[in-house]
Amino acid sequence: MANIDTSSGKLDAALVQKGLKEAFFTGLIALGMFVLYVGLGTQQNINNELIIVQRWGLLAVFVLIAAIGRFIMVVFVRPHLDQRKLSKARHGELEISTEKGFLRTHFLKIALAFLLVYPLATAYFLGPQGALKWVDNFGIQILIYVMLAWGLNIVVGLAGLLDLGYVAFYAVGAYSYALLSAHFGLSFWVLLPLAGIFAALWGVILGFPVLRLRGDYLAIVTLAFGEIIRLVIVNWTEVTKGTFGISGIAKASIFGIWTFDVGKANNFTKAFGLPSSSAYYKIFLFYVILALCMLTAYVTIRLRRMPIGRAWEALREDEIACRSLGINTVTTKLTAFATGAMFGGFAGSFFAARQGFVSPESFVFLESAVILAIVVLGGMGSLTGIAIAAVVMVGGTEVLREMDFLKVVFGPEFTPELYRMLLFGLAMVVVMLFKPRGFVGSREPTAFLKERKAVSGSFTKEGHG
Repeated sequence: MANIDTSSGKLDAALVQKGLKEAFFTGLIALGMFVLYVGLGTQQNINNELIIVQRWGLLAVFVLIAAIGRFIMVVFVRPHLDQRKLSKARHGELEISTEKGFLRTHFLKIALAFLLVYPLATAYFLGPQGALKWVDNFGIQILIYVMLAWGLNIVVGLAGLLDLGYVAFYAVGAYSYALLSAHFGLSFWVLLPLAGIFAALWGVILGFPVLRLRGDYLAIVTLAFGEIIRLVIVNWTEVTKGTFGISGIAKASIFGIWTFDVGKANNFTKAFGLPSSSAYYKIFLFYVILALCMLTAYVTIRLRRMPIGRAWEALREDEIACRSLGINTVTTKLTAFATGAMFGGFAGSFFAARQGFVSPESFVFLESAVILAIVVLGGMGSLTGIAIAAVVMVGGTEVLREMDFLKVVFGPEFTPELYRMLLFGLAMVVVMLFKPRGFVGSREPTAFLKERKAVSGSFTKEGHG
């Protein structure tokens, strides 16, 4: 365990040799992985021909980062962590502390207060137009994924049913809002619950064929369901307009009293004498999606404490034992699918109102994969962890669009946002290596005897704690 000579302050020669060896092989692996994606690129010349561009300098930077990072991990980070664990074990200290600090105790209150003042403070310091990007891309976009992930968490995190077609309910909500708004002129506040109901019905329709499936088989069927919905949207051109999408979707209003449509008498900006700007509509949408997220969290927490929530958790742990206890697994699965799909429908209807345009390209399988990744990275069953994962993953990809200074390091032709999915994958690998149960990896039961106890994620395996 003592890989570092603390008496002389010198590194162990064997440890350094091991670090150099692993850094060398890591560099070779990185070279093989990135040579075609980073080292070689294609550009269109003046004759409209694709030519191969060599970027060996950029490739060398990626390889060096991987090799140096591995060397630091092996020589410095891992021995330090091992020594800390050994020291704690010798003194009889627990790996997790039952005492909560101020930030941990009041984290939710601080986060909610920050969200309440965030759009107004941004508009005050940056002006309405300057705040538009920060409220929309770094506020509304993240909260939409938080709501989607919390909805999927009911199916995956609480009931233990792997769903790879969750984006289908997202699409049902969006197209329900777009079509009913265009053909019947219904308002946002009427279509919001209707979209959730329609999505819940589709969740029940999905639930019936997969009642006896679990694991990989369930994942394949739900993946197929998501693709079926997308292909129906693409090919049913008489209704959905296919790949052209539906445009001109009506905006949300403030309970029908004020609208954000330019030129109308009850326009919000005219009523309050404000300068005409689309930022006010985005601020209004921010608070709407924040309220929807709070509703999702409240319903999830309440359902977990009810018999249906405990039935979901029992189903997740062991379906055979759950059935032997007399729990109706049919209704348990159907309620999980319906409830999760309902929140996906809510998010879809809000997405349609926010964008004013929907098309099949917004509901591809990648969206389901991203939402599921957020649930897993945050910690299945943990609302706080999922919210943190959504901020890190969605907000991180948006931050890349603002990192123009990276062009100084990687060259003027470097486009940071093109590498967001690469960083997304690397982040998932790193988190799963060091936090296999997600950012908040604790299993805390809803029903307990005498005293509530939380079990660290490092002491449990999936389905065994």
